[in-house]
Amino acid sequence: MRLPRRGAHLLIRGYQLSFSLLIGRQCRHWPSCSEYTDEAIQRHGLWAGGWVGFARICRCTPLGTSGIDIVCEELPPEGAWYKPWAYGRWRGVNAPPVAAADEGDQFERR
Repeated sequence: MRLPRRGAHLLIRGYQLSFSLLIGRQCRHWPSCSEYTDEAIQRHGLWAGGWVGFARICRCTPLGTSGIDIVCEELPPEGAWYKPWAYGRWRGVNAPPVAAADEGDQFERR
């Protein structure tokens, strides 16, 4: 693990074990915003992953999104180091496909 990613991971983990425990888990998403940001940084690096996490934190408001939101596997092609806001998903969530959730429903409803 590279040094900037490790440093960000330690800061996020410190937040989770201190401040987050004091105020309680308030996040509207799964995984929580701190877990999401940590995963984004580990997967995409400090710069791009940090912007992905920042966009998620901005969406986590009473009028924002909620529910399952997973970190994308690949960054958007329009993102670049000089326009980092293009890395983030500023609206909507990256939820798993609905068809995957329906596969477990084997019984016919009457």
